[in-house]
Order: sequence, then C-alpha cells, then structure tokens
Amino acid sequence: MNISARNIFKGSISSIVKGAVNAEVTITLASGTPIVSIVTIGAVERLGLQEGMAASAIIKASTVILGTNLHDAKMSARNILCGTVTRVIDGPVSCEVDLEIGVGEVLSAVITHGSAEKLGFAEGSHACAIFKASSVIIGVD
Repeated sequence: MNISARNIFKGSISSIVKGAVNAEVTITLASGTPIVSIVTIGAVERLGLQEGMAASAIIKASTVILGTNLHDAKMSARNILCGTVTRVIDGPVSCEVDLEIGVGEVLSAVITHGSAEKLGFAEGSHACAIFKASSVIIGVD
C-alpha cells in the first residue's frame, strides 16, 4: 500500500501501556528518538502489537506544529522533536519545512507562509516539531 502521508518512520515498539479503551504505544526510531501514539485497544489487538516488534509511525505533515526554543516547553502534546531545518519550500499560502530529527530521519511539516516568515525558518536553523500522540498512526508489515 502507498499512502499520501509524508512522514513514515520505521522503528520498533519499545512500550505498550494499556488503558480501558486506548493504549499508549511508543515506537523508538533507529536514532533512539521515541514517537508516542495513542490507539484503541482494538487496534493493538487487530495489529498484533507487541513490544520489540517492528512498526512504523505515520504522521501527516499538516498535523505538525513547528516552533523554536521549545526544549523545556511544558505542553500536553506528547511528541516534541527538535532538529535542524534542511529545506524550506516557500509558497504564497503555505510552506513545507523539512526538519532533520535524527540520523537520516527527516520530518516534514506544512505551515502557513506567514508562520514560516514570522519564525524565520531557513536551512540550517534550529526548530522543534510538535504533534499529538493521537495524530500518530501505527503501521505494521
């Protein structure tokens, strides 16, 4: 299956915490970067998710929020990944910003042109990506 989501990160499941309805699943990438997802218990069972198994974290670029100086930020979003801007595609309405978050791992975000301009994103600048755990889809082969 091919999908339109730009951000597909392969890793392994490092933890599963089950609740009554949902489960928190952490996928750790090769770089050691953890990505947290919230999925239903039904999805955990249907996909046969288990600690140690290979899985992919899938995040739509439009669900990623970008900012600067967020290393110590306190917020409800579980995923805050910081890195270096590797590319900015500037458009009149929206911009795509690519952020290297680990060795060879690049996360893409689509933000408004005004936001990109206000934040001054350029190749080589530092930025942080924020996205909620409920925005992360889990895929397995």
